[in-house]
Amino acid sequence: MAVTGRPRDPLDRRLVFVTGKGGVGKTTVAAGIAERASASGRRTLLCEVDGKGDAGACFEHAAVSFEPVPVQRDLWLMTMDTEAALREYLRIFLRLPLVARLGPLARAFDFVATAAPGVREILVVGKLCWEVRQRSYDLIVVDAAASGHIVSQLGAPQAINDLVRVGLVRQQTDWMLELLSEPATTGVVVVTTPEEMPVAETLELTAALRSETTVDVAAVVVNRVLPELFAAREEEVFEGLGRPAVVAHLAGALEADPVPLLDAARLAVTLRRTGAGHLERLRAALPGDIPTLYLPYLFAREQGRRATRRIADELAAELG
Repeated sequence: MAVTGRPRDPLDRRLVFVTGKGGVGKTTVAAGIAERASASGRRTLLCEVDGKGDAGACFEHAAVSFEPVPVQRDLWLMTMDTEAALREYLRIFLRLPLVARLGPLARAFDFVATAAPGVREILVVGKLCWEVRQRSYDLIVVDAAASGHIVSQLGAPQAINDLVRVGLVRQQTDWMLELLSEPATTGVVVVTTPEEMPVAETLELTAALRSETTVDVAAVVVNRVLPELFAAREEEVFEGLGRPAVVAHLAGALEADPVPLLDAARLAVTLRRTGAGHLERLRAALPGDIPTLYLPYLFAREQGRRATRRIADELAAELG
């Protein structure tokens, strides 16, 4: 069943969580989404949850902390810090003044967070929802937890809500759930690649997000899609180049052995066609109301502003 209230542009939300299996490029895609939004004049915050610093590398900016830092016009970066988020929560809602006085309380929190599932997650989600509620930015893009943890993270407000029936905590989770459950406001982007395991995990994740959370799946982004090098007729010509007499002629003309080049081309064709099979499986199994976006393989080693802009441009082209 299609989710009502979705924007026409699947990324036109105020809070977008980007997740996926490790190694599929979710940080690069999150950075590309943030770049696209800021280039259009939207005040955008890119928040990295795991603190690895990869989001900063996408903009060639090393010094990223809990306090948002500007990296270009209309774009800020921050990294999540649950202890800092706790201090901010206590200051805002419990009106406790000085950070220096929170040591014993913070230690107590560590004990509770270890014993009670969802406590740390609620601080992460709560901080992001608070920024949305305060309208600090037009868009917050979250380089979120990997696919193995995102469901529990997004489900934390409901888990806490089920445990706590009254009081301040219940009031907080109520408005968080309302914000997370609104498709026009919040969505999850699942990043995958045209490979067997990432596709299988993507299908499992989209099903889990729909059954175990109230957050809308905004889109699936297929990253690193290889181009089709040869049409059927061209492939016949290509195969002919592999005949011994032709190889010998090419070797003389090029003054180099053409066999490694021909082998590489065959490998590229095989990988492309294998990937196409995985994409067919993905398209067939995904619910029809979840948009699928495709990003090409960049064939570039560098990770920085140039690569991020290319991803942003490709997203813009996909979305029209």
